[in-house]
Amino acid sequence: MPAYLFWTFAALMLVFGAAVVLNRNPVASALSLVVSFLGLSALFMGLDAFFIGIIQVLVYTGAVMVLFLFIIMLLDLRAEERRKFNLPAILGGSAVALALLVQIWLVIGELRAARAPFPPLPAGHADDVHQVGLLLFNNYNLPFQVIGVLVLAATIGVIVLSKRELR
Repeated sequence: MPAYLFWTFAALMLVFGAAVVLNRNPVASALSLVVSFLGLSALFMGLDAFFIGIIQVLVYTGAVMVLFLFIIMLLDLRAEERRKFNLPAILGGSAVALALLVQIWLVIGELRAARAPFPPLPAGHADDVHQVGLLLFNNYNLPFQVIGVLVLAATIGVIVLSKRELR
């Protein structure tokens, strides 16, 4: 992947990730998360992890975000009302974020491996989809089924809780 594409998709993820947090409207926030997921998928594609990139689009962007949007619209959530900014909290959070950024910068500056270019990935003959399927259904079958039941129960719970009572 050319460097300009990497930086474009990374910037896309950061901008829309910030939009998820800063938007007051929950639908706009969820749609910003969809665009952020698409940027992440493009980065996976650039790393030649095509299966993970496609699954990112199909599962997270396609299924999970559609479910979130359905639940948001079912609950009829309104935009959050404007609040005054808490200046000490903003300054404290900014100071912690800046300290973390400085620490990351110093650690990366000291690591010799961080300055070296990433070696090209060897061309594998194994089928990614087959290996992931075997691992998922052999080693992680029970957690996979439990997660499916939990998502189903959460969806039914939201529908029951949002049902309006007639008076």
